[in-house]
Amino acid sequence: MFPRPIQQLSGGRQVAYQVFLPIALFIWLIPLLAVMLFSIKPDGDFVAGNFWGMPSSFELFTNYGKVFFESDMPRYLLNSVLITVPTVIGAIVLSSMTGFALGVYKFRGNLLIFFMFIAGNFVPFQILMVPVRDLTVSMNLYDTKLGLVLFHIAFQTGFCTLFMRNFIRALPFPLIESARVEGVAEWRIFLFVVLPLMKPALAALAVLIFTFIWNDYFWAVVLTQGPDAQPVTAGITSFNSQFRAAYHLMSAGSIVAALPPVAMFFLMQKHFIAGLTLGAVK
Repeated sequence: MFPRPIQQLSGGRQVAYQVFLPIALFIWLIPLLAVMLFSIKPDGDFVAGNFWGMPSSFELFTNYGKVFFESDMPRYLLNSVLITVPTVIGAIVLSSMTGFALGVYKFRGNLLIFFMFIAGNFVPFQILMVPVRDLTVSMNLYDTKLGLVLFHIAFQTGFCTLFMRNFIRALPFPLIESARVEGVAEWRIFLFVVLPLMKPALAALAVLIFTFIWNDYFWAVVLTQGPDAQPVTAGITSFNSQFRAAYHLMSAGSIVAALPPVAMFFLMQKHFIAGLTLGAVK
């Protein structure tokens, strides 16, 4: 039913795997490599139609210098940090508490509340565009970083609760029972017994949510406008003018915007993999 490990295949299949894997990886990376190539080309190459050829001159420092020192890109990056970090913290804090309540306590309506959290993940977020925008306008949160933070926390808490609840239910319940026998308060059980065991799940969830929020473009365009509150994904479009687009600067800005989530993944890679695989093997 499941594919066998590569080491158990025949010699010919192992060679084919080693040959075709780099090819597939290169094909998958072609768009990113193209953006990296565009980011060091001069503007004239695009006018001349030199899209895939070698640059007529290497403008690495010129293009990236314009992105950092002649545009609002540093401000957009700061906005992304001020939006993403509070969202990750808020979503993880709320979901860890709701996951603990739904995973440990048995009460009437437990499954109904859990299904409501799950159901929110199946709603196409595009249909929420008009009501969410109207809500932020009526609450004076339109075009503010706080509005984006609150919306992302509300939207991501459902997925995070699903993740946390299932993880907590896989923990050894006798630990909680023994703590109760010793007279430990429920909030202390959560903080000092359950929460330390959830560190791999918290790390994995932090990486996922950080990537989701940092790379969000749809809601950044719907709920913000201008450099005061827009994150970097929406701010990249500021390199476009009315009659032309500075593709070389947009490419450089895209590379800059992609670096933080990539760095986040590599810094948390060990904990991320542990969080996803913990409990997979008994």
